[in-house]
Amino acid sequence: MKIILIMGLPGSGKTTLASELAPLINAKRVNADEVRKIANDWDFSENGRKRQAKRMAELAKKKKQEGHNVIADFVCPTPEARKLFPADYIVWMDTIKKGRFDDTNAMFVKPEKFDCHITTQDAKKWAEQIAEEIK
Repeated sequence: MKIILIMGLPGSGKTTLASELAPLINAKRVNADEVRKIANDWDFSENGRKRQAKRMAELAKKKKQEGHNVIADFVCPTPEARKLFPADYIVWMDTIKKGRFDDTNAMFVKPEKFDCHITTQDAKKWAEQIAEEIK
């Protein structure tokens, strides 16, 4: 079982790719917006993002321990946030140069480590490729 992180700027196609990929690898999903809504935590400061990464990590680890592949889609903008998330496979959605939130754009650090670098918004194609690679 694997934990797959799909990360990138808001609007890059993370949730769309997660939706396409999940059924191909029989994965449970952990979506950042849904997790924030449940936690009622809309703090997007650096500390707020670390808290969110920890929440996402705990949910993903729990689902993996239950015997599932897990796909987590969230911005995960800083190296510190990425260190808090136990990804077995990292997808970087590098399909846009700027997201819709200036504070996120300013904080986002391009990842140095990733398993798949996506530069086009073609979720179906990429989902099939990633599923083959993971299997």
